[in-house]
Amino acid sequence: MSKARLVITAVIVEGRTQAEVAAEYGVSKSWVSKLITRYKAEGVAAFEPRSRRPKTSPGATDAAVVELILGLREKLRSAGLDAGPDTIAWHLEHHHGVVTSRSTITRYLAKAGLVTPEPRKRPKSSYVRFEAAMPNETWQSDFTHYRLAGPDGAPGLEVEIISWLDDCTRYALHVSAHRRVTGPIVTATFRQSLAQHGIPASTLTDNGMVYTVRLAGGRGGRNTFENELRRLHIVQKNSRPAHPTTCGKVERFQQTMKK
Repeated sequence: MSKARLVITAVIVEGRTQAEVAAEYGVSKSWVSKLITRYKAEGVAAFEPRSRRPKTSPGATDAAVVELILGLREKLRSAGLDAGPDTIAWHLEHHHGVVTSRSTITRYLAKAGLVTPEPRKRPKSSYVRFEAAMPNETWQSDFTHYRLAGPDGAPGLEVEIISWLDDCTRYALHVSAHRRVTGPIVTATFRQSLAQHGIPASTLTDNGMVYTVRLAGGRGGRNTFENELRRLHIVQKNSRPAHPTTCGKVERFQQTMKK
């Protein structure tokens, strides 16, 4: 039996005083008085627990802002652009003068059913997370394929885009497009980045032949990029085969860049 029912029974049925009942059950006399008043007005409904939700929520997000968030989500997705909370927050601030937190945007997207759950995806708790502690501690690099569009919007030239990204700051040190990314281009873009941003302590890439020949079946030979790293005493780090998440920062950057 709930405490409210016991208190009301003791006062109404047993005829005990409100002060006596309050002392026995360790509650305030005002709460006992409020219960009795509620019972006389509502009957047995007074026994039901009451919501503690405030009657007003002055800090709640305005309905117009919520509608704008959902509209931006649909507009960006329809255009094939990134439509995540960070991008929506940027559009809200720069195009509509509304500053909203990432968590607020995520909450309303989920509430509207616009966030697709991925139960088969590995839980983030299983990832071994890492991040360079200082700028120029580690640079990540990768290249991706992209088809340009002609002036009339028709599919155009196929190119490859190489990126150099600082692991700590996520700053894009270098981005350039080429007909095909080769070993000399990797070395040339790396040297351009050195001239602008200094020498990193290490680099992190996948096992593409333009970055390393360690899996090419050779006998300890090195390509031009590997020789450049050793000349400058830069530590070379490569991901294990079939583990793309190791270079996930630069790959995620390329995904956003394409969108």
